[in-house]
Amino acid sequence: MSTAEATPEVTLEAVERTASDRAFFGHPKGLGFLAFVEACERFSYYSMQTLLVLYMTKYLLLPEHMNGVLGLNWVRGFYGLDGQPLASKIFGAYTSLVYVTPIIGGILADRWLGRRAALVAGGLVMSLGHFLMAIEGAFLFALLTLVVGVGLFKGNIASQVGELYGENDDRRGMAFQIFYIFINASVIIAPLISGTLGQDVGWHYGFGTAGIVMVAGLLLYLKAGPYLPADNKPDRTGKTERAKMKAEDWPRLIALLVLVPVLAVTLLTNQEIFNAYLVWADQKFTLTLFGFHFLSSWMITIDATLSFLMLLAVAAFWGLYRKRTGTEPDELTKMIIGTVFVIAGGLCLYIAAVTAGDGKVGMFWPLMFHLINSIGFGTMMPVSLALFSKLAPRAINATVIGIYYFAFVGANYVVGIVGGWYSTMPTPQFWLVHVASATVGLVAFILFKIFLGRMIAHEVPERADALS
Repeated sequence: MSTAEATPEVTLEAVERTASDRAFFGHPKGLGFLAFVEACERFSYYSMQTLLVLYMTKYLLLPEHMNGVLGLNWVRGFYGLDGQPLASKIFGAYTSLVYVTPIIGGILADRWLGRRAALVAGGLVMSLGHFLMAIEGAFLFALLTLVVGVGLFKGNIASQVGELYGENDDRRGMAFQIFYIFINASVIIAPLISGTLGQDVGWHYGFGTAGIVMVAGLLLYLKAGPYLPADNKPDRTGKTERAKMKAEDWPRLIALLVLVPVLAVTLLTNQEIFNAYLVWADQKFTLTLFGFHFLSSWMITIDATLSFLMLLAVAAFWGLYRKRTGTEPDELTKMIIGTVFVIAGGLCLYIAAVTAGDGKVGMFWPLMFHLINSIGFGTMMPVSLALFSKLAPRAINATVIGIYYFAFVGANYVVGIVGGWYSTMPTPQFWLVHVASATVGLVAFILFKIFLGRMIAHEVPERADALS
């Protein structure tokens, strides 16, 4: 029995109807709902990420507070660290685990729960975790709860974006650009609201706000049901015929697995922004622009604002390029170009550290870093996610999207280790380590393009059941 026969609601008519749906900036209405829901989830996540290291280094890990946190003395003894290095380790463990669990969430969705049930459960658990962050003694349990919630939520929303489109619908790449734009809009707002509340009013107010916004996103998702791709939940008998891996799926899957560690190495500088970079900014930056003094957490807003603008600029650039030439570089070529900008951005941090010496760091070089790094990130990351969505075998679509996030697992785990070096390593040398990591990524992308480019660029045949 074919997959289309096994799921009769998914027909060629359904694919054509979705292809003609251009209600949201020329894209299906479902993209609008998913983008707003993801914006709420990312607001809550980046509120947490913005405050986490600052909260630990300036409050929670101080001797007068840490003894009241259940299990924290055990964690301290396990790592054998204190202060900023311990905060970096906890940050690395948390931010890597939140990218491990999406593959588990994808497997649960693909095999048992269906994407919608998994996503709703994840939203509920994440909301609980954010509210638990307002209880000082429950800090570690709150982190664990958030890890579980993100795992159920994250891959299962991104996979639905890809399935709004047929395999050869050329709107797919731009859809992920729009998806990333909404994410970045949330990152702009989160530090201004949650960061300000956390640093100026009370840490728990910032964390509590993240929970409220997560609940709002969950309610919006429940309303979006009619405009989303068909769910993949098996019927109650468990006898529903499901898509199976085909021979041509395996080489694509292997190529994607090879790509994951390359992405991880390239992401190191960008992921450090929320860890040692934020501590450096809090300690050493003048934090003044045009006579206005601001909080260190607002550096995340500056980064997100530039990321948002550069995503728009990059999308506009490639749109104009395609209009004039009739084509665009393939995904791997764009990722190579993006990595060059990432390297240049890391060099800006090196220059900032060298020129400042033991004094305060002026804002010029940090701003140049955020600008150039944002161009690189905007060029590289949306197309990498689109590439995974394009090549993911239908039988394990949500699982493969979860595998994509293993790049962030590796990057964040290494950031937790390398970030701890900030307290003992000369700052210029610290940032050169990050430049070197991006250079390794660039070389690997080039080799990947040379040896595996044809396989990655191979067009996937159109399928009538692509939106199931």
